[in-house]
Amino acid sequence: MNIKENIDSVLEKVSAAALRSGRNPEDITVIAVSKTVDADRAREAVECGLINLGENRVQELISKYEQLSDMDVKWHLIGHLQKNKVKYIIDKVEIIHSVEDLELANEINKRALQHNITANVLIELNIGEEESKFGINEESVYEFVSSMEQFENIKVSGLMTVAPYSENPEDIRWVFRKMKEIFDKISGMKLKNTEMKFLSMGMTNDYEIAIEEGANIVRIGTAIFGERKYKEAK
Repeated sequence: MNIKENIDSVLEKVSAAALRSGRNPEDITVIAVSKTVDADRAREAVECGLINLGENRVQELISKYEQLSDMDVKWHLIGHLQKNKVKYIIDKVEIIHSVEDLELANEINKRALQHNITANVLIELNIGEEESKFGINEESVYEFVSSMEQFENIKVSGLMTVAPYSENPEDIRWVFRKMKEIFDKISGMKLKNTEMKFLSMGMTNDYEIAIEEGANIVRIGTAIFGERKYKEAK
């Protein structure tokens, strides 16, 4: 299957999952994860209507940002972000999906102030508490998001997680359900600079279940672009 056919298949499954959960398919944003994919193939996805592209690495995002500068693309930084790289992408991305410590938040706030913008960020959680993954645990997230009130040039727009991999996605449904519970609880806290709009969870292996449990952003790479060069890019 080519990229267009892959996208059509993904959107059909997204729509079905949304309808199963009593939601409007138009409320689900599909981010095409274009990491390790060359710019021409990323361009093809945009031409097919997926204007949200996600990158894990700052250098690769900047390269494609320049190569696709003629297109209306919304860029998302979905991977771990080092403090010293914030300055390169702060004015280029729609959302930073991976905020998990106050030092990083402070740097984002500082760079956003310099550009006279408000940076939209998602707090990354590690619900499965996997040592190999970044993110805050459930016990710490409420205090952490409360501490984000100090940053005038940051808007906390929601939460993100990468669920543990499982051959049977049903085995990790609890992760997405727990994320939605946390999302709703934080929504009720009425915090300054926080508006719970986005719940970013679900990838190629599990996005349908993530949507059923409340995701309104899914990050899909392999199902759109095929297998990647690197194992980690799935």
